[in-house]
Amino acid sequence: MSDADYALGATRPADIRIQVFGRTDVGQIREHNEDNFLVADLSKRSRSLMEEDRQQQVGERGTVLGVCDGMGGAAAGEVASQLAVDIIYEKLVEGDTPEDHDELARRLVFAVEEAGSRIFNDARADRTRRGMGTTATIAALLDERLFVAQVGDSRAYVLRGGQLVQVSRDQSLVNQLIEAGQLTEEEAETFEHNNIILQALGTAETVQVDLTYVDLKRGDTLLLCSDGLSGMIRAEEIREVLVSVRDPLEACKVLTERANLAGGHDNITVIVAHFTGDGLPEPRDADEPLKYRKYALPEAPALEPTRSIRISGHEVHMAPPSEEARRESRKLKVGHTMVGMTNPLLELQQGSSSAPLAMPGGHGPSYTADDDPVQIPTTGLSPSLVGMMVLGAMLLVAVTGYLVLR
Repeated sequence: MSDADYALGATRPADIRIQVFGRTDVGQIREHNEDNFLVADLSKRSRSLMEEDRQQQVGERGTVLGVCDGMGGAAAGEVASQLAVDIIYEKLVEGDTPEDHDELARRLVFAVEEAGSRIFNDARADRTRRGMGTTATIAALLDERLFVAQVGDSRAYVLRGGQLVQVSRDQSLVNQLIEAGQLTEEEAETFEHNNIILQALGTAETVQVDLTYVDLKRGDTLLLCSDGLSGMIRAEEIREVLVSVRDPLEACKVLTERANLAGGHDNITVIVAHFTGDGLPEPRDADEPLKYRKYALPEAPALEPTRSIRISGHEVHMAPPSEEARRESRKLKVGHTMVGMTNPLLELQQGSSSAPLAMPGGHGPSYTADDDPVQIPTTGLSPSLVGMMVLGAMLLVAVTGYLVLR
């Protein structure tokens, strides 16, 4: 089914079933586990590995699966990876039902970006957590198109017809050297800096999310894993396990055990999901081969619906300005930053539990968030009209006062 079909409101596949399981293990060397994973049915707003959640039918809000590998020492890595899965889940279950898979993909990217921003701010506010971060490999689907949002070097593989293909791309130094032809895959196995990654959630204020996709076929198997698995056993051995062990629970167990037998140098996290159902087409010889494929999201609508953002634990409700207000706001400048009167951009300034909200660049007045949710109402009137109304009210008060004093 084409993208145009979805744009016209075609019915989504009614029957896509997922048999899924996830497992995480501390490994043989590390003292504590900094990995976390996410298995969630967004339609039921349920995230667990209870028996009823291991067999899912993809509903109107979709399904999300993810692996996060934390870093930062002490408990910081564990905090970062837990924050990531919590925030991503939280952002994906809020709001209305996605209209199509493009909207789900857009929300997925936003959720990962939001997780990175909030982890960064938490680390900046707490000295004991400075430098904490986490990888994120998050898969989501609403129909047969599976999206993968990638930051870091955890991986996504798809098994189809006995062939295992990595559908994500490691954001790591060693992978960059391999792609540049400066290192072979055999040399990479013993490369002394093979643990250096180029991006992680929380280590910078913004991240570039690599969005890829797979058009699923009936019988496909998805594997998400941290480098505690992919760095310990070869892809061929992973393939053999997935081909011979069809039950996701058993496959997770076998893969974890093999990584531990190979040394278990890092925490090991793995999710295995098997896709069936009449909503997925049967694989055909004429199908395009599985491969890493980037996805370019269509441009978002010019006017977005009212949404909420969370700042230092407070919900701030942002309503869209009118088009007239947008035009007026372009005339107003604070430093080099354009600021709209009805929908100002807010920047979190760290340093107190009740963080002030300030205009970008540190200009303009600042406001302190109290303990209650902050509501930002909008009138939809242009700033010039509001100004005239205020001046008129002031003039009326002055005239009234003059007449009374007489």
